[in-house]
Amino acid sequence: MQIIVRDNNVDQALRVLKKRLQREGVYRELKLRKHYEKPSEKRARQHAAAVRRARKADRKRAEKDG
Repeated sequence: MQIIVRDNNVDQALRVLKKRLQREGVYRELKLRKHYEKPSEKRARQHAAAVRRARKADRKRAEKDG
């Protein structure tokens, strides 16, 4: 990944870099790979995330329907 520093403004370039890393999910991946995750723990985490997404979708659908 390459960030162009314009007008010697390093602070702005760092903000742009952090935003791009966040958008691409690098921080999330680093957090997940920091320690080994057993396959059973991975399945449980993914299942819990799917349940959260389903509940959120249900709430949005219920809110939209009134």
